[in-house]
Amino acid sequence: MKQKFRQLREVWTQLRQLDDKAVLLVSLGGLVGLLVGVGAGLLSPVLTEVFMVVFGLSFAVLGAMMVFARRAKKAQYAAIEGQPGAGAAVLQQMRGQWFVNPAVAVNSKQDMVHRVVGKCGIVLVGEGSPQRVKGLLAKERKRLGRVAGDVPVTTMIVGDREGEVPLTKLQMRLSKLPRKLKKGEVPKLERKLKPLDKNPPVPKGIDPFAVAGRRPKPR
Repeated sequence: MKQKFRQLREVWTQLRQLDDKAVLLVSLGGLVGLLVGVGAGLLSPVLTEVFMVVFGLSFAVLGAMMVFARRAKKAQYAAIEGQPGAGAAVLQQMRGQWFVNPAVAVNSKQDMVHRVVGKCGIVLVGEGSPQRVKGLLAKERKRLGRVAGDVPVTTMIVGDREGEVPLTKLQMRLSKLPRKLKKGEVPKLERKLKPLDKNPPVPKGIDPFAVAGRRPKPR
């Protein structure tokens, strides 16, 4: 519990430095929650004052935390946007049955491709110059075709240009892809593709995991 409070305090400190509207908006979220909670307490036929306090405090905390979480996520995206590997950092935070393999293909310009395996099949996510990334995606898709068989492969590029996926919408775009595999088939596919990562094509001097602050532990 102490560790969680310490983490929240650290995130709050960072958020205040990155977002000058954080204090005001979080306070407004708490105030709206308080008003909703007090209103709900007024509807109670018994112990009205008690329920007003309980509901008021509970909804105030809930409202403040909802705004806090949203602003913290937005600030996090803004802090890493444009950095090599930002897409991988966002993908690795996805919840559910997703297997994320960062930088399965990288060139000397630090353009890179990340592979994601989920119920939608295989998703290749490119970052960097669109023209160069398209070549990396095509090569990686061809490399996967030798192992993946008829499993659907979806490609997308992170960016704000037409046809690209903004960093803030990357998780949502993947979660909306149609499901093609059953739950038990996803880890099997991931294990099937793992041998391709024994010698990742990462040029010397490039660390695609630097944006995350640490390298992932080997699995």
